[in-house]
Amino acid sequence: MLTSSPPAVQVPGRPLRQGAVLAVTCLALATVMAAMASLNVALPDLARQTHATQTQQSWIIDAYSLVFASLLLPAGALGDRFGRRRALLVGLIVFGAGSALAVFTTNPDQLIGLRALLGLGAALIMPATLSTITSGFPRAQRARAVSIWSAVAGASGVLGLLASGTLLEWWTWQSVFWFNVLLSAVALVGTLAFVPESADSHPAPLDVVGAILAAAGIAALVHAVIEAPVDGWSDPVTLGGIGLGLVVLVGFVVFELRSRHPLLDPRLFTNRRFAAGSLSITLQFFALFGFIFVMMQYLQLVRGDSALTAALTLLAMPIGMIPASRLSPRLTQRLGERIPWVAGLLALAVGLGVLAHLDGGSAYWHIAAGLVPLGAGLGLAMPPATTSITSAVPKSLQNVGSAVNDLARELGGALGIAVLGSMLTAGYRDNLHLTGVPPHVAEAAKSSLAGAAAAGPRVMHQAQDAFVTGLHTSLHGGAITAVVTAIAVAVLLRRRRTSGDRTPCLAPAEPVPRGGRDRTDAA
Repeated sequence: MLTSSPPAVQVPGRPLRQGAVLAVTCLALATVMAAMASLNVALPDLARQTHATQTQQSWIIDAYSLVFASLLLPAGALGDRFGRRRALLVGLIVFGAGSALAVFTTNPDQLIGLRALLGLGAALIMPATLSTITSGFPRAQRARAVSIWSAVAGASGVLGLLASGTLLEWWTWQSVFWFNVLLSAVALVGTLAFVPESADSHPAPLDVVGAILAAAGIAALVHAVIEAPVDGWSDPVTLGGIGLGLVVLVGFVVFELRSRHPLLDPRLFTNRRFAAGSLSITLQFFALFGFIFVMMQYLQLVRGDSALTAALTLLAMPIGMIPASRLSPRLTQRLGERIPWVAGLLALAVGLGVLAHLDGGSAYWHIAAGLVPLGAGLGLAMPPATTSITSAVPKSLQNVGSAVNDLARELGGALGIAVLGSMLTAGYRDNLHLTGVPPHVAEAAKSSLAGAAAAGPRVMHQAQDAFVTGLHTSLHGGAITAVVTAIAVAVLLRRRRTSGDRTPCLAPAEPVPRGGRDRTDAA
């Protein structure tokens, strides 16, 4: 099992300039998080120029998330052993090079491969950004830094949509990849100039078998989840893929329990704060990315907004998120982590509940009334969840802790898009009753709201009504998920930790202060 290792060491002669380090790591984080959502806006233009089929379009988007999620744990372990700055540099180079190559291809299959390459770069980048902060910043400054990191992680998807929508007003889909090149180049220069190296001074042997099992199990599970809306949740291929992924992950747990140097010790999940953080992050991003997937279609296909206007509409969310993420550490210091954490999850549920009552003619104030508490809830809940994960592992293993945090985000996002997307599709099809139209027109309209647009105003109007009904179902599902998560977190944190809450042979990164409440460095 894992044991506490000597403190991570920093390369001498490279003073830590905290403001610059925070800015560079957040820029690198924003680069990879924005890439998860930004290409969605460019898909219509991309499909016209590359002649990509609907399946190819889906995989141009999903190949990134699949590789990203599958390789996070192994990539995090490599950063701990060989240097977090080095992992960040290699990841930025791979990400930038893959984006540059994508500009010069019009072959859909090649684009799928290049998006997978970007996922590899992102898997190296994202754990290194958070672990650089948690392993290198003094305790007094870490709370503010982690809250800013969390705000950037939450807001980057919306900002990526806004950037892509703006670029597409004047240029083609290639401009989205050029934007990736620019961001990664700036982050690369900043990393070389300001980010110090840190790594475990006495690294344990790399758990190769554990890394392979983790990557294979997560890949099978995420692949099945991504394909579920297309194949159907009851399809044998979907069920078989989910079953295979779970079996491999069970094998990973059994192997890690017996390993002397595990990639991720499953005993970590007996730590209540680690378990609460992992669950909370997963389901927060389940709600967030499922919501973005549903909401972008509503804004563009029901309200008729352009890509840029739709992205601008979502800016009310970071307006609530950023101030709340800055307030979260202060509330934690005063009240303990449980109150702002649970309050944030309940605010997220309120925001989704408000948005679940939209219709085709809803005014903007109605949308904003849901987006502001949704963003504020994420801003309150993300920092304590993130800190609970990273504070449960030794300082020498911060990249692995960061990778668990990042994996929870990726897995939650993939599940949110698949599950809430399936609820939207089921609600849409069940409530679209077309009469007096040719069968092929009815079939096209049933396939998607975009397909109904070519069938004339009457069919489109009926399809929009059915879509709104499906939107209500999916967003109510997201709201219920947030409430259940709030209850689970409240139960897990119902009392301050005792010795039984700590994982055997896994000391926290730094001692937790004694006192009447269980408090964290960062909310």
